[in-house]
Amino acid sequence: MKIKKIIATISALCIISSVISGCGDSGKKYGLDPKKPVALTIWHYYNGVQQENFDNAVIEFNETIGREQGIVVEAYSKGGISELSDSVLASLKKDAGTEEAPDMFTAYSETAYTADKLGCVADLSEYFSEEELAEYIEGYIDEGRIDADTGLKIFPTAKSTEVMMLNLTDWEKFSDAENVSTDDLKTWEGITDTAEKYYEYTDSLTPDIENDGKAFFGRDSVANYMFVGAKQLGAEFVTEENGKFSLNIDETAVKRLWENYYVPYVKGYFTAQSRYRSDDAKTGQIISLICSTTGAAYFPDSVTIDDDYTYPIESLVMPVPNFEGTEPYLVQQGAGMVVTKSDEKTEYACTVFLKWFTEKERNISFSVGSGYMPVKKDANDTNLISADKIGSEAESQMLLSALKVAIDEIQNYKLYTAKPFEKTSDTRDFIGNFIHESAVNAHDEAYARINGGEEREKVLNEYVSDEAFDEWYREFSSGLREVSGLE
Repeated sequence: MKIKKIIATISALCIISSVISGCGDSGKKYGLDPKKPVALTIWHYYNGVQQENFDNAVIEFNETIGREQGIVVEAYSKGGISELSDSVLASLKKDAGTEEAPDMFTAYSETAYTADKLGCVADLSEYFSEEELAEYIEGYIDEGRIDADTGLKIFPTAKSTEVMMLNLTDWEKFSDAENVSTDDLKTWEGITDTAEKYYEYTDSLTPDIENDGKAFFGRDSVANYMFVGAKQLGAEFVTEENGKFSLNIDETAVKRLWENYYVPYVKGYFTAQSRYRSDDAKTGQIISLICSTTGAAYFPDSVTIDDDYTYPIESLVMPVPNFEGTEPYLVQQGAGMVVTKSDEKTEYACTVFLKWFTEKERNISFSVGSGYMPVKKDANDTNLISADKIGSEAESQMLLSALKVAIDEIQNYKLYTAKPFEKTSDTRDFIGNFIHESAVNAHDEAYARINGGEEREKVLNEYVSDEAFDEWYREFSSGLREVSGLE
């Protein structure tokens, strides 16, 4: 451990001139003085391995660049992202009994948007040149410009996206029997068709038992499917023009989304039994899923059936599918760092830390070791992502495979995240929850009737007909307008 620390220190000292070239002069310009260091506080939501990695980075900064420039950083975990958001906003509002607001805090766009409306977020544009910002993945910087007129408000430090995971062992049995291939999984329409074939295939394995086919697929974030899918189909749910937000509920696009999640779910081709789809994969409920890159580490290496039979499986990581005939889009996730508005010296000192923290090798070590992805273009290189950078707790080989696929996705897909507005979180939750929960309810009702003796095809047709969609669409549209407060 001491050797690693020495190496890290030497490495940091060696890159001082490149990381902060001219930083001494800039530091003097903004009033930094090594003899009178400025103290910075950071609030974050990291826990476990993530917190350990971040704390180590803070220690390294304080012992090297921070000491030279006159900056001391103290970092505090505030629990989960919800607790952190609540604490930050309460402090910024100066609610009774709250702590003094931190100089920096990790936040998703919704929290940053609210904090910015309070007038409490610094614009970082002044402290970064165009050349410096061009080193970062463009979509990550664009996300930080939460309001086109107010500059850069969220700085990227570590990101994640989604990948598709496949139980290759059970897939190959199915593939050999039904002549399907992984090429069939490149589109949402292909996923739906393949899931139907898998249900029929597994149903046929027990000819003496009717309607006991298995689900093929599940996904952790249904909201991501809806939001990114709508973007692919040219019909974002919420649009913004000149600072005004409007609701867009395109019936044609929504029906295509409905046909490739609600319909296969109702028919039993998709499912969600546990909190996470990796748990469903562990019990053989599904053999494919979509999860975040951080969640990929939890994909099982064996399947247990009824606690009596366990067998090992191999896995395959694949890119997420897209809708047929559309431009590929990919969700970008992960909180960034927000700097609280204060004075130029403090704000500049924050950016010194952010520039240092996102240097290529350092950001790779933190991001990959925490299950995230680095934020600079030259750091998103599969040749630089190796197993020795991933902690032993992270199921390194699985995570390594997922990160390499994700890097390839980032280079070939367009990144997407919805612009924040006052009710972003409520709107997102409603859109994802409505289609999922209505599908679960319809499935349960339909199969109760089927198991009671009614004809399967006739019953299911009632729930997935055009008339059923029309009713669902009216309820969805009405609820979305009410929750979003938009027209």
